[in-house]
Amino acid sequence: MVKNPIWHDVSPIEFASTRWKNCAIGHLGIEMVEAGDDFLKARMPVDERTRQPAGLLHGGASVVLAESLASCAAAFTIDRSRQHCVGLEINANHVRSVKEGYVVGVVTPLHIGRTTHIWHVMITDQQDRLVCVSRVTMAVLDNPAAPEGTSVG
Repeated sequence: MVKNPIWHDVSPIEFASTRWKNCAIGHLGIEMVEAGDDFLKARMPVDERTRQPAGLLHGGASVVLAESLASCAAAFTIDRSRQHCVGLEINANHVRSVKEGYVVGVVTPLHIGRTTHIWHVMITDQQDRLVCVSRVTMAVLDNPAAPEGTSVG
């Protein structure tokens, strides 16, 4: 059990609901549904937006879900006025196919360092069966210095 939440500031759910709306994440129907002290949970529909031609959940859609969760989690463990995170590496093992309904991704930290983070993402179907497991490495970068007389952010 985590004694203190790992999140640096405001709720990741509120942030994601506005920030994810008009990008690939929103177009795939991904929505953040829960934030615990040390995890985030999002769900994604298995429909015409996320299926491959054979009618199964596209592995790339699972990877988008995993990286979206890890990116959001990483961003909420840092001071975003000073730093930002970018994806460095992702791997995914697809272990079960899904034809319809929703899949749920849960991200937890494996390592939160000064310059890198490693996040673990488990994606399950509506029967809580493992669909995909992913590990995402994020680089933590300093924001560029603002030219004199301006502000960053």
